[in-house]
Amino acid sequence: MTLSVKGSLNRARLVTLGLIVVAATVGGSTLTTPAHASSPQAQVTPVAAVQAETAAERSTASKIVKYAQRVAQGHKLPGWKGGKVPYSWGGGHSAKPRPTLGTCDGYTGSIRPCPADRTVGVDCSGFTRWVYSLAYGRDVLGSGNTNNQIANRHLHKVSKPRPGDLVFYGRNKTDTHHVGIYIGGGKMIDALRTGTSVHIDKVTVLSDLVGYYRYAV
Repeated sequence: MTLSVKGSLNRARLVTLGLIVVAATVGGSTLTTPAHASSPQAQVTPVAAVQAETAAERSTASKIVKYAQRVAQGHKLPGWKGGKVPYSWGGGHSAKPRPTLGTCDGYTGSIRPCPADRTVGVDCSGFTRWVYSLAYGRDVLGSGNTNNQIANRHLHKVSKPRPGDLVFYGRNKTDTHHVGIYIGGGKMIDALRTGTSVHIDKVTVLSDLVGYYRYAV
């Protein structure tokens, strides 16, 4: 298949159905030369690059869901000796992503007195931070709260969620109060409130959904 390019371009590279064509204008005439199949340029196409990137993203998304499920099931994981991981207000926000003692500063839970400062566990954003760090191998979400996480420059709102995406709740993207990890089928894994442990919830468990967000560098 041969394509020609008209105009003032001296040299153009075209990619059509995996065929790379080099076009050059010589003396006012347009010449076209298909690249050989053995050429390195012909072997690496933008389509292949996009497919490879998508495969990598899906692999990471699968890891996110796997680690979230393992936490919910009480498996032993880095930073946790095993067993159900309880909700703890402020838990999971130390220097390293993992369950930690919580804090009673700013506590709004219904259970009194506040048990957070004697409970090793995670709150909602401490949980998502921990799981994402296990999947990515580094602390990509940081130690902040839900507002800090949703403001992460690598998080992008998506209209069609896929397993592994973050689910945020609140008044708007600058005033959030909860986050979970979407696992598909209208469900998420989250640390919901004091008195519970990390578990599976329907995404409709709270009515003030802000949206679904995907981490992409």
